[in-house]
Amino acid sequence: MNTNQREPLWKFSPIPNIEESNFNKILERFYNMRVTGLTRENTQNSMDGRLIGSEGPVTLTIKTGSIKKEDIPGINDVIDRIKSLQGRNSYTKETIQHMLNKINQDEVRYISFEDSNTRGLTGAKNGQSNSARDTWGIYAYNKGVHFEEADSEMETSRGGSHGVGKIASNAASDLHLMYFANCDEHGDKHLGGTVQLIEHFYEGKYYRSTGYFTDINEDQSKFYPYENNFHPAFAKDNRGLKIIIPFLREEYDDENEIIKSICDSFFVSILEGKLEVIVNEEKITRESIIHYVKDTKYYEQDITEAKKTFTPLYVETYMNETPKELTVSDSVRDYHFNLYFRYDERIPKGRVAIVRTIGMKIEDFKVTSNANKPYNAVLIGGSDEDAYIKSLENESHTELSWEHIKDSKLQRRAKRFINNLSREMAKVIEEAIKENNPTDGVMNTEDILYVVETQFKNDLSSSLGTVMINKGKSVVKASADVPKKAKKKKAEGNDGKEKPENKRDPLKRKKREEKGTASVEQLKTKYSANPEMVERIILDNKELIKFDFTGSDLITNEETCDISLSIIDGMGVEYADEFNIPGNYSSIADLNSGKEYEIDNNVIKDVRIHQGVSEIQLGLKDNFNKSLKFVYYIEV
Repeated sequence: MNTNQREPLWKFSPIPNIEESNFNKILERFYNMRVTGLTRENTQNSMDGRLIGSEGPVTLTIKTGSIKKEDIPGINDVIDRIKSLQGRNSYTKETIQHMLNKINQDEVRYISFEDSNTRGLTGAKNGQSNSARDTWGIYAYNKGVHFEEADSEMETSRGGSHGVGKIASNAASDLHLMYFANCDEHGDKHLGGTVQLIEHFYEGKYYRSTGYFTDINEDQSKFYPYENNFHPAFAKDNRGLKIIIPFLREEYDDENEIIKSICDSFFVSILEGKLEVIVNEEKITRESIIHYVKDTKYYEQDITEAKKTFTPLYVETYMNETPKELTVSDSVRDYHFNLYFRYDERIPKGRVAIVRTIGMKIEDFKVTSNANKPYNAVLIGGSDEDAYIKSLENESHTELSWEHIKDSKLQRRAKRFINNLSREMAKVIEEAIKENNPTDGVMNTEDILYVVETQFKNDLSSSLGTVMINKGKSVVKASADVPKKAKKKKAEGNDGKEKPENKRDPLKRKKREEKGTASVEQLKTKYSANPEMVERIILDNKELIKFDFTGSDLITNEETCDISLSIIDGMGVEYADEFNIPGNYSSIADLNSGKEYEIDNNVIKDVRIHQGVSEIQLGLKDNFNKSLKFVYYIEV
């Protein structure tokens, strides 16, 4: 094809006006997962596309390198669009500026993920066909959708389910830019791509946020892919799919972390011979994975220091322990798993690797009240168990969760399953502890209890004075002085009667600084919240906050409010502009409905007030300081 044509290589759909001014929130979610999330999503996609009936493993080749900016297809179209973007809040302005700082490089870093012994995408020649059989159209042009296999067992074993993992590649690029090269069963080769921007005004028209590297038919109604005649870095010559991400973020450009993330998430797939991964010159196979797991370059080898990363323990447990059956119920049916369990007094933190049949680890599961017990375990089920575990995964495939389930009955079953999993595992752990720590007979504790009781009585008697009253009985006399009853205040001119005490409202109005003509936001009334009306609890990587407004007469009829916060130190000094909400929280949502709230100018917007109470759940980023104290402000 002629790349010098006047028609731009990247296409954005026109819209009547701008309605959404934020970048896709899923970008930030995957950005926070860094290289681990990127390699996990693309490796899982390759495993899902394995060639049906093939005996050999899926091979994934990951390369990092540099490419001249001019060799990136259509890059000038993307740069022109980025230059036209206008941020409407601090986060979008900061992101756009970061993009603008990166576009002047003559040579840029990139990463690619190329799989083989896979099917690749089908129906590329049909373009935007909207057919369930044409996986090119689904992958290239649809958001939040994943192709479903006709074979139900094949679909169950697939790692993907939410259809959002594709954006992980965009999140790894400083420009939110990715390409995908495909070679199908007929040997047809095509190149596509997506870029995630914001809705924008460009050359007299408004456009959607997502751009597609694609051709279009004459009446501008249907997308068709380009045949792949571009730079060799974008070539895919054998059947399968290749992801190319230019302008690779610096924090993703780490070969050691890429290798670790492969071993962490796919050690079972590799040990079972279902997957081989080549990272530049390093090859991870069922024969070589032990070399990487036992290399101090990648993993801490002192078992007593295994407190955050447990892959070496999992590999040893899976390879050397005989599995036993573990049955877990969701109160409706039982699920049967193979449990590889190892007890070792040297292990400082106990975790269970929850693994799908595809061989992908979902999470390092913490058994309630047993997180610091000396054990290690790997849990894998059959097809029925796999289907259920799949339904419990969050969008990032990193945790079993019930919160994303909308059906209330299924949500309750999911909660019971997760709780019962902890309960059944606790039984196994307790049994192992008893077996490894037998008692040496029965101990007579009668004398010990007598000594303790006598000592306690003596200590109590010596610390408190006594006075004797009738018939030799005694009463305890407190050693501290009892404060006298405070005198009641009398109001003047009120006949000496007690003046009723005024009830203080838990919300206190805060004066605003005058800044010329008042905006809509400045016309709102701002109150500081009394600490007694705020309940706050931190659970692992989540924070729950409850605001009880029922004691306030100031916002009785309000249905929503805006919430902001400031750091306060131990001396009571407030630092109004020191805490960045988007920089510390990965998500903020209503605790009951799950609706996510927007952040505008460091303020949580339109928080729901239900029966005088607001409850929000916040996802904590890794950099969040859990010891911080806050003062909260309410705007209505």
